[in-house]
Amino acid sequence: MNKKAELIVDEKALLGEGPTWDEHQNVLYWVDIMGENIHRYDPKQQINQTINAGQEPGAVVVHKDSELIGAMQHGFYRINFDRETFELVVDPEEHLPGNRFNDGKVDPAGRFWAGTMAYSKQKDQAALYCLTPEFTCSQKVGHIGISNGLAWSADCKTMYFIDTPTLEVSAFDYDIAAGGISNRRPVIIFSGNDGRPDGMTMDAEGMLWIAHFGGWKVSRWNPETGECLEEIEVPASQVTSCVFGGEDLRTLYITTARNKLDEEQLDIEPHAGGLFALNPGVKGTLSRRFGG
Repeated sequence: MNKKAELIVDEKALLGEGPTWDEHQNVLYWVDIMGENIHRYDPKQQINQTINAGQEPGAVVVHKDSELIGAMQHGFYRINFDRETFELVVDPEEHLPGNRFNDGKVDPAGRFWAGTMAYSKQKDQAALYCLTPEFTCSQKVGHIGISNGLAWSADCKTMYFIDTPTLEVSAFDYDIAAGGISNRRPVIIFSGNDGRPDGMTMDAEGMLWIAHFGGWKVSRWNPETGECLEEIEVPASQVTSCVFGGEDLRTLYITTARNKLDEEQLDIEPHAGGLFALNPGVKGTLSRRFGG
């Protein structure tokens, strides 16, 4: 690893996650799940604004202006960041109070895909859901452990998905018109010796960038061959997710966590829970907006 991410916000988030880039405002939204906070980072002003969600936010995506759609502890919400308002849309797991939403992304048709996890870490209690622009919600994958990274190929024919305990990135055939997925198969397999696969994004060359929770790094993979092409060092062990941003989409933003780290470990990685960034030398893809 000859490239290293640099600290840009020393937030000390308990569980930083869910970064998404707003290309209209040129700001990065990201969350602290356990801290119950939603952040908006302006790289030009170097200001990180924060609102409290009152519950654990798994991921947020941009809808319009300062309105977001959040996959939260208690379901999908419409959120106005500037007004700090939250309106419940639907809670598909109201019957499962031991679960919460964990990560999510918008697909090429403007649908918000987001998945859950059990607080108990039970490996088959969670699911992956899809919220349409018409605010209808349906389950797409069941019996999940910890629903995490999502990405779609440039030709809109393949969806990539991480269920962290499996140590795999799965590919599905993806139907953009119907929002259907089929033919699940593993395309990348982690050894488990250098962390577990967590959040994920895709660059303009169709390569996947994957955060290693417990592995001190982000790695770049070819999903067609399953080959690891590059690794980026991060000065925090619990690397949770990554996304491309900046006006030219050449900045890779990386979120991290500090929960469950003892004092000795925090002495080794004092900036754990911070937001990191670097220019990895390749252009990224846009974070899609809910509703298209």
